Amino acid sequence: MNVTIRKIGNSEGVILPKELLRRYKLKAGDVVNLVDEGDKMSLQPSEDAFERQMREARKIMDRYSVALQKLAE
Repeated sequence: MNVTIRKIGNSEGVILPKELLRRYKLKAGDVVNLVDEGDKMSLQPSEDAFERQMREARKIMDRYSVALQKLAE
């Protein structure tokens, strides 16, 4: 997926597509980690975003625990 580096105020940045934000459950103000991997770089949700996602997942797992147990059989 290609994104363009844009001027944002006195800085520069990229605008992430809505589809990616939805997929990774990110929103404006969330912190992501930029990982430099030598010849490439990647953005990863920070631990705060991951923990928020896990809290939501646990709520769903608690709500549907019986159904999930049945599916696991």
